[in-house]
Amino acid sequence: MDARHKAGHDVGESMQANFTHCAALVREADRDRYLAALFAPADRRNALFALYAFDLEIARVRDVAREPMPGEIRLQWWRDVLEGKRDAEAAAHPVAAALLETLRQHHLPRAPLLDLIEARSFDLYDDPMSTFAELQGYARLTAGTIVEAAVRVLADNLSAAAVDLAHAAGEALTLAAVLTKLPLHTARGQLYVPLETLIAYGAKYEDIFARKATTELRTALAELRLRARSHLSRIGEEAKEISTRAWPAFLPLAPLRPLLLQMERRHYDPFRPLLMAPWRRQWRIWRAAGNLGRIGR
Repeated sequence: MDARHKAGHDVGESMQANFTHCAALVREADRDRYLAALFAPADRRNALFALYAFDLEIARVRDVAREPMPGEIRLQWWRDVLEGKRDAEAAAHPVAAALLETLRQHHLPRAPLLDLIEARSFDLYDDPMSTFAELQGYARLTAGTIVEAAVRVLADNLSAAAVDLAHAAGEALTLAAVLTKLPLHTARGQLYVPLETLIAYGAKYEDIFARKATTELRTALAELRLRARSHLSRIGEEAKEISTRAWPAFLPLAPLRPLLLQMERRHYDPFRPLLMAPWRRQWRIWRAAGNLGRIGR
């Protein structure tokens, strides 16, 4: 049994309670990632739940804080936790405690998680995403960081190909979120669709907040869908380059293709939330667990 396997069996009862809390949080707030984690080896699931719970905590700061200053304070608390400045407080916080234990057990670097927190400060404000390159950077530092960390937990030997595909997965997840959460973002006064993309297709900034699904806006959104589907296809085609042990890190992408295809329908309204039956999401994840190449088709 290697050191990381042994570490997975040496979790005390109080720490296991923290991991159980993380699993419950992920199960409630992100069913896709919860189900995907169940396909990981049992001794690696705690780490995945801790990473995903941390990501949820950071992603929902705007919802909890509502104003930028309280949000910045919450983000700074997480920075302090990762920098070892709030050990006593972290020990009493189940997600923080589980995250720090995960970093220790699996020798994960802290710098990418600090960069994730910094990138997420964008969420606290109403400044628009300016360029597609800016959105790509945001995707790499947020969703891409979590996918890469999950791959590091699962795969004993991390290949350059796996890291590259983790970043592609992060961009696909982010683009899908920008598209599916457009109703929520517009209600908040946020814009993640790059201004550069809107301008390229003649779409007007104000039309988004007026909830006008113009032809120009539809074309701009189609560009984002095309890019997301391209990433999914690439991951599917290059799945053989990834250790099968790392596949669960990519399984949350499995429901994305049918969601993106729903947006191609003639009467699709980008300002109305999309629905996908839970059983179908679960089936897509189960299907990809046996063959990651199916993610792109």
